[in-house]
Amino acid sequence: MKDDIKAALQVLRNGGTIIYPTDTIWGIGCDATNERAVSKIYEMKERSDEKSMLVLLHSENLLPSYISEIPDIAWQLIEASVDPITIIYPGARNLADNLIGPGRTIGIRITEDPFCSQLIAQFKKPIVSTSANISGKPSPSSFKEIDGVLLEKVDYVVQWRQDDITRNNPSSIIKVGIGGEIEIIRK
Repeated sequence: MKDDIKAALQVLRNGGTIIYPTDTIWGIGCDATNERAVSKIYEMKERSDEKSMLVLLHSENLLPSYISEIPDIAWQLIEASVDPITIIYPGARNLADNLIGPGRTIGIRITEDPFCSQLIAQFKKPIVSTSANISGKPSPSSFKEIDGVLLEKVDYVVQWRQDDITRNNPSSIIKVGIGGEIEIIRK
């Protein structure tokens, strides 16, 4: 895992893209503060940049760096969640503009995956996490389900957990409003 983290860090620092395992499904990632890197992912996925992507952090303590005002309900959801949860927050900041959704919203998941947590902690920035698939195609639950075209397009493919065939699901997604409103986007 250490060699993968070292190689992935070098790619991320140079504005590159990676395919990597997360606490949910395999993802494509890059520096979430780098517009050019984010654009590469939209192109690879053949996805409109009007559909924002989520980012991963390794600690909820970092949320205030990227969200201007965190609704109290968000802290409660993070604490109560047993399974991976992505929360869409209002007031996104300090991220690539082409990553931020309508109304300055951004989806953020606090990862508990050991690889992701160590990578993000050492990178000292959030990373993009979007399913490693072409837009409209099924999301890969395991490494073997990733389209070979994508594997050739990214700058680095993480070796860690490639043999793991555990079937994971995408995270649930909940949108929170500044006044505590909740909208379940995906269970």
